[in-house]
Amino acid sequence: MSLFLSVLQVALWAFGMLLALMVSYLVMLTVAAWGAPRHFGRLPATARHRFAFLVPAHNEELLLPKTLANLSALDYPKALYDVYVVADNCTDQTAMLARAQGAFVYERFNSVEVGKGYALQWLLQCIVESGRPFDAAVIVDADSVVSNNFLQVMDAHLQQGAKVVQCYDGVLHPDRSWAVSLRAAAMAVLNYVRPQGRMVLGGSAGLKGNGMVFHREILEQYAWSASVTEDIEYHMTLILQGIRVRFAPDTVVLAEMPETLANSHTQNVRWEQGRLEMARHYIPKLLRAAIRPRTTSGRHSSLLFLDALMELFVPPFAVLMALSLLFAVGALWLGTAALWLAGYILLGQVLYLLTGLLLTKAPAKVYLAFLYIPMFMLWKLWLYVRVFFKIEEQGWVRAVRDSTEDVKA
Repeated sequence: MSLFLSVLQVALWAFGMLLALMVSYLVMLTVAAWGAPRHFGRLPATARHRFAFLVPAHNEELLLPKTLANLSALDYPKALYDVYVVADNCTDQTAMLARAQGAFVYERFNSVEVGKGYALQWLLQCIVESGRPFDAAVIVDADSVVSNNFLQVMDAHLQQGAKVVQCYDGVLHPDRSWAVSLRAAAMAVLNYVRPQGRMVLGGSAGLKGNGMVFHREILEQYAWSASVTEDIEYHMTLILQGIRVRFAPDTVVLAEMPETLANSHTQNVRWEQGRLEMARHYIPKLLRAAIRPRTTSGRHSSLLFLDALMELFVPPFAVLMALSLLFAVGALWLGTAALWLAGYILLGQVLYLLTGLLLTKAPAKVYLAFLYIPMFMLWKLWLYVRVFFKIEEQGWVRAVRDSTEDVKA
């Protein structure tokens, strides 16, 4: 056997073992999530916390009114929550419609500092300067609805001592198109299975950008990020301080998703670009934090840091599956042991995906959308490679949504 073939064999085996490590991590989270409690239990009889909903909106006159109507009807004392909308660089009727529905509205015009992170930073500052009281802030996107019990559940977690809580962030109308269905499947595993498993294993649920709750003292101590993926960066800030995010699986925020891959292209480029930037920046920091001696306060845990590291290290599900199929082809040359390894890698991902769909009670049409997985994987892998090598980059651009139908959580 030539030296080249020997090196290729070793490289393929190393590639397979790396994939197996990532899949084993996902399988561990899957098993933990399956047996985890899915409800808070008995909710407190008395609500204790005053909430401020923060809704960033850029030209959202079509969807924002339904979001505000949803927030006004939550099962929680109306005197204990307010809704604040930042109309960010709007050229439509967003601000006027929000005021008409009783929200506190702040209009922001800044063509340099553009995006959700900057808008939220500015809105928080405005609320604090206004002197209106709040104990915790809730970030909800302008195209979303939350379940009726949202504030009840969040109040219960805060009463138990939680400082940051993330609900299940899902997809509205998951059966609208095959692209939306596959997005719903991806979010079922990313936003439900993983955080639920981490709660069992002592990790941090992570922040998903929508349906996030922060105790006021956290926001005062750690300034909100203005990066493209401000939720991931803020979570890394909290993790490095030993602060865990708690997961609330029994309350949900549902958001509109683009109906076609073409309409979701810029959004996906922005997400993956931000994820890769965060991975490059924070994986070395998390690795150093994991191997350094634990502090005397006991807040810092190697497991917490390693879990956060793996979350950044594992690529998107479609990319991981595509890479696994490539290894399976190579395993045909490597022999029986490699084929067993490839089988484990692929089967583990199937288990992971099906568990997410079962736990989130996905509709039948989501399963039918699996017929489009090969096309989706090729599209996602092509996009990921272009972003990874910085062939394509994207700043903040409003995603194209297709629906203006009535929405219910």
